[in-house]
Amino acid sequence: MADEHAFDEQAAGDAGASTTFPMQCSALRKNGHVVIKGRPCKIVDMSTSKTGKHGHAKVHLVAIDIFTGKKLEDLSPSTHNMDVPVVKRSEYILVDISDDGFLSLMTSDGAEKNDVRMPEGEVASKINKLFLEEEKETLVTIQTAMGEEAAIDAKEGTK
Repeated sequence: MADEHAFDEQAAGDAGASTTFPMQCSALRKNGHVVIKGRPCKIVDMSTSKTGKHGHAKVHLVAIDIFTGKKLEDLSPSTHNMDVPVVKRSEYILVDISDDGFLSLMTSDGAEKNDVRMPEGEVASKINKLFLEEEKETLVTIQTAMGEEAAIDAKEGTK
């Protein structure tokens, strides 16, 4: 009786983990995440319309792509499922910035990560100010979703 709820050994761990999971439209919330037109987005506005004579209530979503900053919209019946991206944030110590514009990062356990491009705009200014000008230990926040990743923040670390 005890092994009635036994799990498949292969199901454990991270191998083959999906980058998204389904969620009913009516369960989505502002400031949450959703996939629109194949892109991971953060919901900035949402509204629900009343049911029509023959139809379902519709959910109107306005969201911003978490990597490009582009505004995307979607209109979907409230009972339909939409994909929600699995969004992960990790902090790394900045070791160096390569000549070709990649960040050389180190995890807390000492592993190297060299495949994140230097961001543009405000985050790049923060990194340059802290790391290059003030020569302080810099922690870079990397956001990962659906196989993409980008540096989204930087702050002074503690030595």
